[in-house]
Amino acid sequence: MNEGELGAAPRPLTLRDGRPAREAWTLDPDLRHLNHGSFGAVPRVAQERQNALRAEMERAPVAWFPSLPGRIAAAREAVAIRLRTEAKDLALVPNASAGASVVYAALAARPGGDIVVTDHGYGAVTMGAERLARRWGTGVRTARVPLAADAEQAYRAVAAQVDDRVALIVLDQITSATARLMPVGRVGAEAARRGITLLVDGAHAPGLLAAPLDGLVCDAWVGNLHKWGCAPRGTAALVARGPLRADLHPLIDSWGAAEPFPDRFDHQGTLDATGFLAAPAALDFVDDTWGWDTARRYMDELADHGARVVAEAFGRAGTPAEPVDVGMPVPGMRLVRLPAGLGTSRVAADALRDRASAGLGVEAAFTSFGGRGYLRLSAHVYNTPADYAYFAETCVPVVEKWAREARES
Repeated sequence: MNEGELGAAPRPLTLRDGRPAREAWTLDPDLRHLNHGSFGAVPRVAQERQNALRAEMERAPVAWFPSLPGRIAAAREAVAIRLRTEAKDLALVPNASAGASVVYAALAARPGGDIVVTDHGYGAVTMGAERLARRWGTGVRTARVPLAADAEQAYRAVAAQVDDRVALIVLDQITSATARLMPVGRVGAEAARRGITLLVDGAHAPGLLAAPLDGLVCDAWVGNLHKWGCAPRGTAALVARGPLRADLHPLIDSWGAAEPFPDRFDHQGTLDATGFLAAPAALDFVDDTWGWDTARRYMDELADHGARVVAEAFGRAGTPAEPVDVGMPVPGMRLVRLPAGLGTSRVAADALRDRASAGLGVEAAFTSFGGRGYLRLSAHVYNTPADYAYFAETCVPVVEKWAREARES
């Protein structure tokens, strides 16, 4: 397959002064960073903002902490604008899993009330649902959604698990391991009709989707700002619009415990909340430099190009090179099949991630679904076509060698 057949690579984004976009980050130049989706990457401007805030905190902690709730409230306002929602509906939490834990803690025991999850669910959030079911003395039902399922098929797979004994549905907006959308809008409408609580795990949505909450009916939604939004880690949003909000409380009670939602979440005791306060700087940086629409379009085009380049390299060694059909594709993320024998479980996939980081000079995500291993590519503005060419030319032959060794062992 030649370059013409692969399609033209998108032109790399640059900063206003013409330097590569990567110069705005402090990422190790000796590594290829192909896994923004797992832990994000914080631009220099947001790091500097957080460092300045930390210095202010340490200069006068007695002045800092009493002023902190007001500062967090202002940060909430800025984040809400970016998510196109209302600040009165949004609380800041450490991450999406913490937001899910807040929801689980708020739900009253419902004997006989089962919980529905999917086989694409994020492990930590699913584990929390399982713990809640044990507390309730009920069960967890897993909807099996084929990787290639379209919106209708995915909806039917979830709906098939729902009846009058179901009290809670936990559904990813964008799945982590399989890089696909789920029909949260339609499931939300059905859950509302039945009076079933719906928690939407939108961990990957902020930044990747322009308006992840538009038209969405759910009791609670959680989304990480430190992934595609590039905010400092430990920064996420919890949005609640319905009656459940009255029962949502921070995981740590502080002096704002008696205040209404979301104000009570602005009181976090003596925790370092500078990540919350620096989050708007990261979101604004991308918008002011390129505009989020331009950034999203570039990320999607680059992920598409990168997946074709890497899949074609694997294809030369016998692994199917056609694009992986995920049914409801998500912008900026793609799956590429790994050679047979690799990534057959989550543990095996994580081991590949660590092996590639230590031996190949790449930070990449390897995932597993249905006993099959995948390379999950996630592109951000600092990535370029050269990153994927490097993986195709340098890493694919080594990964193929690992696969042969695994099959022979």
